[in-house]
Amino acid sequence: MIMNNDIEVLIIDDDHDVLESYQQLLEMSGYKVKAFTDPTMATSLLHKNWPGVVVTDMYMPGLSGMDLLEFIKNLDPELPVIMITGHGDIPMAVDAVRRGALDFLQKPLQPAELLTLLEKHLPARKSVIEQREAIGQSTNEVLLGDSPLIVKIREKITQIALTSKDVLVEGESGTGRHTVTKLLHQHSQQHKGPFVATQGSNITCTADLQRAMISARSGSISLNEPQAMPLETQQWLCRFLLEQERQNKKEVRVLAITGANPEALVEHEVLLPELFYFLSQVRFQLPPLRQRISDIEPLFKYFLKQSCQKLHKAVPAIDKAYINTLNRHEWSGNVLELKNVAELYAIGIVKLAGQDRTKPLEHMSSPLDDLVDSYEKQVIEDALYLFAGRINDVSNYLQIPRKKLYLRMKKHNLDKAEYKAKG
Repeated sequence: MIMNNDIEVLIIDDDHDVLESYQQLLEMSGYKVKAFTDPTMATSLLHKNWPGVVVTDMYMPGLSGMDLLEFIKNLDPELPVIMITGHGDIPMAVDAVRRGALDFLQKPLQPAELLTLLEKHLPARKSVIEQREAIGQSTNEVLLGDSPLIVKIREKITQIALTSKDVLVEGESGTGRHTVTKLLHQHSQQHKGPFVATQGSNITCTADLQRAMISARSGSISLNEPQAMPLETQQWLCRFLLEQERQNKKEVRVLAITGANPEALVEHEVLLPELFYFLSQVRFQLPPLRQRISDIEPLFKYFLKQSCQKLHKAVPAIDKAYINTLNRHEWSGNVLELKNVAELYAIGIVKLAGQDRTKPLEHMSSPLDDLVDSYEKQVIEDALYLFAGRINDVSNYLQIPRKKLYLRMKKHNLDKAEYKAKG
């Protein structure tokens, strides 16, 4: 059973009379309240996106207030909990706040104090849940797939994006690591600030990193392969992160990207252990595509449809045998490789089917030379549509020198300007 999201305050106390008075007070003040004398019943009703506030007594049989607090913080670290304690239990209440409680109130409870806390924190909690829902929708649109591994990644982004915690994103190339860092920034507290993406290999001295940090001030820096930086620069970054932690002030949020096994970088002494410690407080481990086979077909169809829309052409049929071929492929380039295969399929080039080939013609309707010319023109035209007339991109995509591409375009009377306008 799941807690009804209409409930705004969940209040728990093993003293039935006290609980009834609390409930009456809150309901008279306009709150929707659920009350329990048994804390274990509350645990079965809460969920991580419940948009309310928990008010609980410290001492209860079966499950203490501290145990309940630990359960709730494991469920959702941001779910607000107010502890109620006796006068002699202030040190325990202070410890509860240190462990994540929002605040504590002493018995006998002063109604005005409780109402003030609820007026302050309940709207904030509802705002967090609304933001999470928006993040979830955005993440679903960008980080595609329904396999359990990718669903878990999306859920974690929803939980972490609103914090200012530094993050380590791990995985093979093409798994979506850069997409994750962008999502984390776009939905963070620093989203109005800059997003600076830099390669560790381009940072040859500490001054290079310091300049990048200045550019990213009040925003985020996406740092790809931090192990490629000099060790003295890594040491400087450790000091920078430690100072931010001590001051409890996030000047720059660091979103680091590494391969699938950052521990090996530490073992080989190219990544400082202390830097790995600072960056790995929150870790995203992105799965390779071969571990999420159920996502291959829907991802391929999504990318194929997207490419065909750019090309203004109908989506071609896909044989089941070809889907099976896709599912058996190793995908060393992961999602990025799948996207490229889908784009080629859209213009008639079938990859992974034994030898790469173009789709067979149904029948010979014209002389061979004419068919070859027609096909060449169609392939170039499709690529021009795909890249909105950007010759460098078309040249790279078709793996043909720019000069040769221009000659072929002249032969077929193709003008890049027309495709820029259409793009």
